[in-house]
Amino acid sequence: MSEPTEANGTAGPAEAAEAGAPAGAGRRHVRVVLVDDHRMFRTGVQAEIGQTEQTGVEVVGEAADVDQAVTVITATRPEVVLLDVHLPGGGGVEVLRRCAALMGDTDQPVRFLALSVSDAAEDVIGVIRGGARGYVTKTITGTDLVDSIFRVQEGDAVFSPRLAGFVLDAFASTDAPPVDEDLDRLTQREREVLRLIARGYAYKEIAKQLFISVKTVESHVSAVLRKLQLSNRHELTRWATARRLV
Repeated sequence: MSEPTEANGTAGPAEAAEAGAPAGAGRRHVRVVLVDDHRMFRTGVQAEIGQTEQTGVEVVGEAADVDQAVTVITATRPEVVLLDVHLPGGGGVEVLRRCAALMGDTDQPVRFLALSVSDAAEDVIGVIRGGARGYVTKTITGTDLVDSIFRVQEGDAVFSPRLAGFVLDAFASTDAPPVDEDLDRLTQREREVLRLIARGYAYKEIAKQLFISVKTVESHVSAVLRKLQLSNRHELTRWATARRLV
């Protein structure tokens, strides 16, 4: 696990700057912390958006788990945090809970933008209820991500197109969502593997998508089947479909 580090804004490839820099970005500035448990992904985001002279984005810190995130965010007080939903130590929701006071600071609020591979309604709604200002998936382009960061800095809410409907539906209802005790037995990573299995992904595809080994995928699937008392992936798919997790 990597230690929290202060980023130095090292420039990435020139072509990324040209492709990702919106017009006039040099006249505005935002300090950002990257929170994601995959070092390669953080490096890629840094290369794509972290060329401050072109994008206006200054990456001032990184973190790979909940404890590191809280430490780095508290120390650097960025304007925006790019937050992964699934993190060791309790997930993005736990980071939001522990940073509630920083979000509520009227003079220098820290705002959160979720950036995740997951497009599941429960993940979107969970972090928005926790206080995040938006949620975008990792398929977003560098240009759009930079724009989303500045919009969140200014206080706007930002969502990938299909995800906005989840939030509108959730907050339009006054009824609290029912508690699913079976689902609550699963860790965040197990839920993520569950959804991909139910969508028909092969183990190798899941491993590539989540940046983990095939053996780790197999371990997660075994744990899910055991906890849910299911026998195979076909039963698992039916279980997930019945709960609208796919």
